[in-house]
Amino acid sequence: MNKYRVVFMGTPDFAVPSLKVLAEDARYEIVGVVTQPDRPAGRGNRLTACPVKQFALERGLPVYQFERIRRPEGVERMKTLAPDVCVTAAFGQILTQELLDIPVHGTVNVHASLLPKHRGSAPINWCILMGETETGVTIMRTDAGIDTGDMLRSAATPIGALETAGELTARLSELGARLLGETLPDYLEGRIVPTPQDAERASYQPMLDKTMGGIDWTKSASEIACRVRGLNPWPCAYTDLEGGRLKVYLARAVADDSDAPAGAVVASGPKEGLVIRCGEGALEILELQAPGGKRMAAKAYLMGKKIGVGTVLGSR
Repeated sequence: MNKYRVVFMGTPDFAVPSLKVLAEDARYEIVGVVTQPDRPAGRGNRLTACPVKQFALERGLPVYQFERIRRPEGVERMKTLAPDVCVTAAFGQILTQELLDIPVHGTVNVHASLLPKHRGSAPINWCILMGETETGVTIMRTDAGIDTGDMLRSAATPIGALETAGELTARLSELGARLLGETLPDYLEGRIVPTPQDAERASYQPMLDKTMGGIDWTKSASEIACRVRGLNPWPCAYTDLEGGRLKVYLARAVADDSDAPAGAVVASGPKEGLVIRCGEGALEILELQAPGGKRMAAKAYLMGKKIGVGTVLGSR
C-alpha cells in the first residue's frame, strides 16, 4: 500500500490528538512534525518543548522547529520533505503561498470554530466571550488568507452553561481529531468537493491579551460570566480587592433586586457564597484566587476569610 507523505504542523495540546490520529493510521507516513521553538516556562523559566514536540519525540517522529517557517531555511526543508499533504492544527504561524504550493494536495487545517464564524487565533475563547451556545470544528483547505480557505467538513457541539475555554478546548481537540481522521482520506481520494466560505457571514476576532481580564462591573452579569469562562485559563478575569488582584475562574449570573451599586458585594459567606451586584443582575463567583492565595471554591475561601457585604470591588 502506498502511503501519503504527511508533514504535520502544530504546537499546543489542542493539536496533539490530530497528530495522534495521523500517526496511528497506516495510510500515512509522517515525514516531519513542525513546531514552534522551545520557549521558557515555569518558575525556573527553563526552555520547554511544546506538547506537539513532546508527543512526536515519544513516537520517534522527526521534529523541525523554526522561528519563522516562511524564511528560506524553512521553505527549503519543506521542499526536501516533499509532502503529499500538510496538516496544521493551532500551529501559530502564517504560511506563505510559496509554502502552500509545496504539498501535492495542499494544506489541510483543523480550525476550532464553525467557519466562516470566528476566524483568527482564539476562536474558542471568542465564541464563549460572545455568549454563544454552540460551536464546533471545521476541516478546511488553507489558503494565503487567515482562515479563509475552502471548507471540507464541519461538526457542531453545544457549549455547556458553565464550560470554560480550557474545557471546551479539550473537547474540540478530540472532536477535531476524529473529524480529521474521517475527512482526510475522502479529501485525498477526491471524494469531497471543497466548499467556499460565505464571506458575508464571516467574522474575525483578534488575539487575546492579558489586558482583557479586568472586570467591568457595570456590564450585565451574563456578559461578565461569559468573560470569566472565556478567559479561563488565560489571561483570567480579575477584579481589585483591598489593593490586590482577585482572580475569578468561574462564575454564573444570578437574579438580584437590590439597589446596591455595581461592584458591591450583596452576599458573602460559606453558605450563601460570594455574590456581586452588576450593571444588570448579579454574579455569583464560584471559583477564585485571592491575592497571595491558592485557587479554590469561593465558599471554601469564605470559610476562613471574610469579604464584607457592601465591599465594592474595583473595576477596570
